[in-house]
Amino acid sequence: MAVKLTNDSLYFVNEHLIAYVTGVNLEFMFDVQNVPMILLAVVAFICLYFLYGVFFRPLNRVRLLGEFGYLSDGKLSKKEVANRVKRRRAVGEIPPVYPNGWFGLLESWQIKVGESKAVSALGQELAVFRDTKGEVHILDAYCPHMGAHLAVGGRVVDNCLECPFHGWRFRGHDGKCTFIPYADKVPEVSKIKSWTSMELNGWIYIWHHAEGAEPYWKLPELEEVTSGAWQYKGRTEHYINAHIEEVPENGADVAHLKMVHEPFIAAGVDLLTMWNKYWSWGKHSWQADWSQLPEPEGHIGSMKVVHDLVLFGIPLPFLKLKVNALQIGPGVVYLMFESFFGKGVFIHNLIPVEPIVQKLIHNIYIQWYVPNIVAKFFMLGEAIHIERDIMIWNNKTYNSKPVYSKSKQCGLISRHRRWYSQFYSEHSPRLKFQKDTLDW
Repeated sequence: MAVKLTNDSLYFVNEHLIAYVTGVNLEFMFDVQNVPMILLAVVAFICLYFLYGVFFRPLNRVRLLGEFGYLSDGKLSKKEVANRVKRRRAVGEIPPVYPNGWFGLLESWQIKVGESKAVSALGQELAVFRDTKGEVHILDAYCPHMGAHLAVGGRVVDNCLECPFHGWRFRGHDGKCTFIPYADKVPEVSKIKSWTSMELNGWIYIWHHAEGAEPYWKLPELEEVTSGAWQYKGRTEHYINAHIEEVPENGADVAHLKMVHEPFIAAGVDLLTMWNKYWSWGKHSWQADWSQLPEPEGHIGSMKVVHDLVLFGIPLPFLKLKVNALQIGPGVVYLMFESFFGKGVFIHNLIPVEPIVQKLIHNIYIQWYVPNIVAKFFMLGEAIHIERDIMIWNNKTYNSKPVYSKSKQCGLISRHRRWYSQFYSEHSPRLKFQKDTLDW
């Protein structure tokens, strides 16, 4: 006997089939009375996810070049304004664009065992890879055979990086070609430059020297970081349109602290609006000094800072920071701080991406028991103050012969410039500017 299925019976069969397969009771799900419960569950999930991010997830604040730090005219986009300023700005008689020293290329977590990364820095195209034993190597990016980029599709094979074009393999520690799949013998001249590198404090560093000199000083290890006593709590990443020397020079420029960094951080990063009277009940107070360490640590500059947050004229003791900042060479700073909540460090790495484009990354490590939200507050405060500086850096010219006043403040800047000049040498690359085309 034939069975005839009506629309109602088909709906009944489908509903129960879905409920059997998925475990979802459609009758309950589509009951209008249950809509408030569903909405409440969704809202609760979103709130819990947000709170988890605030209290447990490390901060990752990334601000790209052109997103801020320029005055908008209301007609052009932020990117268009940034490009216009970059083209029209008087660059000035700047020092060499790539100093000598150690520079951070990548954070250690960014490259896993068996991975390679393409990195552009210091006027070089580089292939960074971590071999199968976990050791990091840095090679010139282009294969000497036919010019393929080794880190764009290249595989890691043992301690070598294999060219994706023809399979030539280059050893990490010396750049020697060890294998050509279709040749019985590897030519002696088949090698590529291997850069001196080190991995320290959660970073991969490269040694750059225009004269080819080997490292004559080292970056110090932060034992609290490597031991885990101070735990990673987040990072910020900023791009800056300025000569590299402008950024560390701020450490000796104690006079700018009042003008740029006194207004309360809640007033934002715009140099004009941050003086709004509605935020005048809060301000930051700074005491700072800069000096050069004696030899054999003459490559290190030291800045000591005491910071207070003052609300309604009253300093808040639990937000007082004592900072001992060490500028180690041209691009690395350890900002070690003490606070009411505990001790920690901002690791500051400045990476020359282009002649007058820098990438600045801060990582924060703090004692393990300090709540994540406290570390985020410190990190956010640091980022806001940096972004105020960036509005200055993005629009200023480098003045090679500044007019100084007879003051301690100007004397510190002059001393810093003499100190920083040790990182330039005879063949340090200089900016080549074509005035007719406005191209770098």
